[in-house]
Amino acid sequence: MKQKNTKKLTTTGMLCALAYAATVIGHVPLVLFLKYDPKDVIIVIGGLLFGPLTSLAISIIVSVTEMLTISGTGPWGCLMNVISSCTFSCTAAFLYKRKRSLPGAIRALLCGWGSQVMVMMVWNYLVTPVYMGYPREAVAKLLLPAFLPFNLIKGGLNTGFTLLLYKPVVTVLRRAHLAEAVPVSEHSGKMHFRPGVFLAALFLLVSCALLFLYASEFIPE
Repeated sequence: MKQKNTKKLTTTGMLCALAYAATVIGHVPLVLFLKYDPKDVIIVIGGLLFGPLTSLAISIIVSVTEMLTISGTGPWGCLMNVISSCTFSCTAAFLYKRKRSLPGAIRALLCGWGSQVMVMMVWNYLVTPVYMGYPREAVAKLLLPAFLPFNLIKGGLNTGFTLLLYKPVVTVLRRAHLAEAVPVSEHSGKMHFRPGVFLAALFLLVSCALLFLYASEFIPE
């Protein structure tokens, strides 16, 4: 039991470092002042491996570290990061824990995506005027043309990248004895190419790129 907990703690720490690195290196401007970074992909992989509490822990650790080092939005920005990451990753991890299969993982990620979009639309309206200094009326006018496309693109990218990266990342962790082997009842035991998963992920990523191009035509200057 002690060895299992040590292994989980070591892997969680490594995932925290990877998620923070993704935040520092992977910032990509999407809509207005809103930027995408792939840290949620790392966070949700931790949740799919160890459960929603692990996603929660990584989200908090990475968001607080980001606030203290590279972020200029202070505690409010940290709060928004935690809520966004947790809504996606914890929802997906909780649902996947109930049905650990490929279809279960896809449904869990899609539910996490939808939850993130809905929750962040509310929090963008409530909190963005506070930490960005924008009038609430101006933020309300940006909800549909700016915040909605951003959250759709962000969640779609996270879902697509997770579908592509989860199996390879987890396989590496298991070979390094940093994660437990998968029960035979859940997966085939061997890593093999799944064209359906690849095509679904590719479809999501291309759709997000097209949505970005479409939305950019309607963003107010």
